[in-house]
Amino acid sequence: MNQLTESPDHVRHTGHPRKGFFTDTSICIGCKACEVACKEWNRNPHDSTDSGYELLGSSYDNTGSLGADTWRHVAFIEQDKEQIGRARESGRALVSLGMPGLGPPGQDRAGSLAGADTTPPDTPDFRWLMSSDVCKHCTNAGCLDVCPTGALFRTEHGTVVVQDDVCNGCGTCVAGCPFGVIERRSDGTAGPKTARDFTPGEQAPTRNAGVAQKCTLCYDRIVDNQTPACAQACPTTSIKYGEREDMVATAKERVAELHARGLTEARLYGANDSDGVGGTGSVFLLLDEPEVYGLPPDPRVPTADLPRMFKRAGIAAAGMLAAATAAFLAGGRA
Repeated sequence: MNQLTESPDHVRHTGHPRKGFFTDTSICIGCKACEVACKEWNRNPHDSTDSGYELLGSSYDNTGSLGADTWRHVAFIEQDKEQIGRARESGRALVSLGMPGLGPPGQDRAGSLAGADTTPPDTPDFRWLMSSDVCKHCTNAGCLDVCPTGALFRTEHGTVVVQDDVCNGCGTCVAGCPFGVIERRSDGTAGPKTARDFTPGEQAPTRNAGVAQKCTLCYDRIVDNQTPACAQACPTTSIKYGEREDMVATAKERVAELHARGLTEARLYGANDSDGVGGTGSVFLLLDEPEVYGLPPDPRVPTADLPRMFKRAGIAAAGMLAAATAAFLAGGRA
């Protein structure tokens, strides 16, 4: 498995700390600046029909979900008073179980919006949950494990990136992602990155038809010590970028702060290194259960059970061999 040789532990030997996102949904305003910045920087095509941009019938949205053409997606979830109450009760249950373990609130947070009031609104009867979703850049990445060509690789910053010119479009990685993030682009003309010409404000040409596509955490920007486009464009600093260890610490401080204000619905997602993917590079602060946001409550990389399966298969094979040998010897004596 690739994760055995390409896990983020190797980052310690490259001299580069693991990088990641912290997305604080409590201060997301749903402006979709992150979506626009991501598409413009990465030259990704729009997700609408040829006749123009159209809103989906389910919400104020025209993208719907993450995919080959949308590497950042802002979800809009409407909740009434009853749903808000259930969210706060479920948050209290998590706290009573000792989750999450948080330190004292009140410390300054790296990347906070200086001078701005980011206090979540007191909305007892109605609220929108807005969340900017993105590739999780898992510690144990299923897409990376199952890629047969090596098109997916772990960068020196601990992120997972697709090499367009190596991907053969087999789609194995699509089935290997427990979050449904990675996808093959369905149309367009494949072309090398060096051949791209793009004018800001114009629709980018569709590239890499049939090739698996997903967020790179703006690898081409971070190697030049720049902030990823989505985090750079976010007007409320809902999307924060930095060393993953710092992002987790900031996230825990933020949850403690919200709990101190009585907003017990706040909880973290992706910060637990003992979950089924070993924790994620993209950490989220949620205001309800993960399922409400379309996230799996207990994500598990499909290859996690391979060692146990191989062990059991080996034991079974040894048992069959022993039985066949015993039968052969018994037949010879007869």
